[in-house]
Amino acid sequence: MTSVNANRSLTVVALSGGLDSCVTAATAAAEGRRLAFAHAHYGQLTEARERRAFHEIADHYDVAARIEFDFRRFAEFGGSSLTDSSMDVSPADLTNRDVPTSYVPFRNANILAACVAWAEAIGAEAVAIGAVYEDASGYPDCRPEFFDAFRRVVETGTKPETRVAIETPVIGMSKAEIVRKGVELGAPLELTWSCYRNEERACGLCDSCAYRLRGFAEAGVEDPIPYDVRPNYR
Repeated sequence: MTSVNANRSLTVVALSGGLDSCVTAATAAAEGRRLAFAHAHYGQLTEARERRAFHEIADHYDVAARIEFDFRRFAEFGGSSLTDSSMDVSPADLTNRDVPTSYVPFRNANILAACVAWAEAIGAEAVAIGAVYEDASGYPDCRPEFFDAFRRVVETGTKPETRVAIETPVIGMSKAEIVRKGVELGAPLELTWSCYRNEERACGLCDSCAYRLRGFAEAGVEDPIPYDVRPNYR
């Protein structure tokens, strides 16, 4: 971790290394903010590849203030195909409205809590996270009402003088709109990683790959990362 001058305006970005968090970072950068990047390890299958994306995106934006949270004990909890080797990552089903096997129990609450703690310690004014409501049909911790509730938790559980906003700049966008926004802002989309299964070439078959591929296709933009297969999800 690198320290930050607490006297300057600052936003902590929860940066997974994926498409949505990268465009969230690009949005904050375009607004002229100073940035601090936070990344979480929670025993996910593609942990090493996501970590690489995190650092490459941070290098792109010349962000020195970086922290990595170790939540690897999530893998001991089980309950998610991203952390439990006995569960298979389900194939893509963009019509599914149930909680998918890839849901990691209460992950966003833990990540946000750690980000807010760091933000309060370094004097940051906001925590930005790339949650998307399009994903919320299956992910309860991506819903706007979850973030509204968490804002109340932050207000109640921090020092009286602390003001840390919880920002979700892409929450109302479709994946296609996020891709277009990223292109508009010059975000390094080629550095991002979204696949739940693979670390060398994206599988193209998991939910995350499917949402991403459909978003790029609908935006009329070629996805710059390599895939084993590229189904047409439009």
